[in-house]
Amino acid sequence: MKFDTPAGANPIDRLTVIGRPTDRIDGPLKTSGTAPYAYERHDAVPNPAYGYVVGSAIAKGRITGMELGDAKAAPGVLAIVTAENAGKLGKGDYNTAKLLGGPEIEHYHQAIAVVVAETFEQARAAAQLIRVDYAKGEGAFDLAAAKGSATKPEPKIGGPADTAVGDFEGAFAAAPVRLDETYTTPDQGHAMMEPHASIAAWDGDRLTVWTSNQMIDWGVGDVAKTLGIPKEKVRLISPFIGGGFGGKLFVRADALLAALGARAAGRPVKVALTRPLMFNNTTHRPATIQRIRIGANRDGKITAIGHESWSGDLPGGGPELAVNQTRLLYAGANRMTAMRLAVLDLPEGNSMRAPGEAPGMMALEIAIDEMAEKLGLDPVEFRILNDTQVDPEKPERPFSQRHLVECLRTGAERFGWSKRNPKPGQTREGRWLVGLGVAAAFRNNLLVKSGARVRLDARGDVTVETDMTDIGTGSYTIIAQTAAEMMGVPLDKVVVRLGDSSFPVSAGSGGQFGAASSTSGVYAACVKLREAVAQKLGFNSAEAVFADGQVRAGNRSAPLAQAAGEGGLVAEDTIEFGDVTETHQQSTFGAHFVETAVDAATGEIRVRRMLSVCAAGRILNPKAARSQVIGAMTMGVGAALMEELAVDKRHGFFVNHDLAGYEVPVHADIPHQDMIFLDEVDPYSSPMKAKGVAELGICGVAAAVANAVYNATGVRVRDYPITLDKLLDRLPEVA
Repeated sequence: MKFDTPAGANPIDRLTVIGRPTDRIDGPLKTSGTAPYAYERHDAVPNPAYGYVVGSAIAKGRITGMELGDAKAAPGVLAIVTAENAGKLGKGDYNTAKLLGGPEIEHYHQAIAVVVAETFEQARAAAQLIRVDYAKGEGAFDLAAAKGSATKPEPKIGGPADTAVGDFEGAFAAAPVRLDETYTTPDQGHAMMEPHASIAAWDGDRLTVWTSNQMIDWGVGDVAKTLGIPKEKVRLISPFIGGGFGGKLFVRADALLAALGARAAGRPVKVALTRPLMFNNTTHRPATIQRIRIGANRDGKITAIGHESWSGDLPGGGPELAVNQTRLLYAGANRMTAMRLAVLDLPEGNSMRAPGEAPGMMALEIAIDEMAEKLGLDPVEFRILNDTQVDPEKPERPFSQRHLVECLRTGAERFGWSKRNPKPGQTREGRWLVGLGVAAAFRNNLLVKSGARVRLDARGDVTVETDMTDIGTGSYTIIAQTAAEMMGVPLDKVVVRLGDSSFPVSAGSGGQFGAASSTSGVYAACVKLREAVAQKLGFNSAEAVFADGQVRAGNRSAPLAQAAGEGGLVAEDTIEFGDVTETHQQSTFGAHFVETAVDAATGEIRVRRMLSVCAAGRILNPKAARSQVIGAMTMGVGAALMEELAVDKRHGFFVNHDLAGYEVPVHADIPHQDMIFLDEVDPYSSPMKAKGVAELGICGVAAAVANAVYNATGVRVRDYPITLDKLLDRLPEVA
């Protein structure tokens, strides 16, 4: 399917509202504090009680006894829910471990109880009085130690575990220039500002949960399945989300325990996970060990490329898809990728911003840099030399759009790449060693079925309803822009209502599929509404032009509002994308350039300037998209230099499980950031001709930082994060 139309036939192509740098319409609500977090929905229910979650003190084993007497007798306590009195619970489709553990314990800080009391302080105090006896079991907590027992997984998403084209082993052995290196990436945490939090209230057998969740329909299904009630009896509401990064794709213990606590206490209950529980009870990005082998001719053409990755998860979990970009990014006749999964008894590994490509490119793009040096080629030119316009594993399938070369050339010119000294450790400013680094950016473009409902009232106002969520990405604004463009009204005549399971099911927010998919659903609903308006006004819908609040066809015109009448008009539709992903490979591309300075005496690393160039289809709102990309660049700096969940390999938990010990970049760490969007329109992606960009911006950034550090110092670090202890004993002498 190609979403191409004759000039002017697609109203989106007018670009009177779409494609303009537009302030976020939810901005005033966010800055004034009137867009509340889930826990702060004071208008949701009257007189809520408070739940406090108790997490397991062991990572593996079973509960042998739990003494609740003192806690039940504590002031203000209304109920205590454990696995013993919660009733029969199922497990949702998107949970690897049970959200309420006991007697078996599957990971550290697995929820084992919720104490409900009149106040938060009373619930917390009573929770400290619960006495739990455990029989501790033997667990596996070390990926390197478990690597040998890792097995071939069956990934639930992202394609097969292994792929092979040609004769990789033979071609690699015969290649005149070869690279064979191993890279590691650590466990990482989402560390979003808003905690996982929910308010739950029952009305008879119907449950309403106000929560912080990226995928409303998934959440409804999992709550219903876990509680054993019909899906139509559950309503999830999540209009504003204070950050997610993939950590809120799935319902977690806060939602379930709020529901169980509310049922036990007979009144609404609110539950927020503490910061340690956010790190150890919810999901995280799992660590990887990655071996990359590249063989090339002396002219720089890759003849063999192989990428193997090991990661770990709880029994029944899935692998980190770290090899996926290597299947598509560079040409080479002989190819091999493989993923292996070890069983680890750590908290669940799952999606975190750009799962797969983010950690995969942390390794691949260092390897590409190392190979360019072996060949004596400029790293930018080496990447360009090995570009491909077709899927390297399926040459019959072209990319719908692929402007990687243009991203690299544009970025190199803007950044001053020609001034880079290819010999590392040669550029100094006093004690500072200065270097430049580059990396390609790649992230697949996913398309997800998405629906919306659009209403036109007698005032000419347009209201859009869809269960799409806004996790700080600007969904409210681009959906409003889409409806305004389609219906020919100003932006202030559009009302957008999001994040409610009573609305049509959308794509949701995740995998950078949300923007293009959800706006396409709104587009489809607006097409239906335009047809209804034209019919009501007696126009031929194929000829009708909607602009300036008017509908025109031929020499006739009428106000849009006239079609609504007293009762208004409503249209609802859902977009599906057919076979477009089978005929064309859809991906987004970019290039990252970074300058770093390293103190030759202390090993301190400072990122001085950054540039990202992105090709991601039509950019629906350049202002919001730029914000997403520079945020992703910031997150990439964190991945390169500081982010690491430290595993206690004796007891199986993340030691630095709060914002004091888990370091992320702050303003002082981030220099001037520049970015460029290429002028690209992809008619194969959607009627919007747009693709995602929020995750593309992180992919490759860490490697660009690592490559800049190497160019500055001559020290190649292959184990993230790049901390000063990994540099100190190998730095050049201070002049």
